Amino acid sequence: MNIKEIAITSNLRKKIQKAVKNTSIIFEDENGDIVVNVTAYTENTAHTGRFPLEEILGEDVLDYDVEFWIFS
Repeated sequence: MNIKEIAITSNLRKKIQKAVKNTSIIFEDENGDIVVNVTAYTENTAHTGRFPLEEILGEDVLDYDVEFWIFS
């Protein structure tokens, strides 16, 4: 599995959880980390034209070549 871990603050955690609610894209693991399925996220953004994570984090933080982003 190809993942990228990204450290975030609690304020960013709340913004991410509020911005992305689709459970096929995002979920919280047993450690409390937020896990985002990159393929599902990019398909959704292509469909909706919205890019909530890029707006919150900036495009330079995200690596689209991985399977999952883990925000901790």
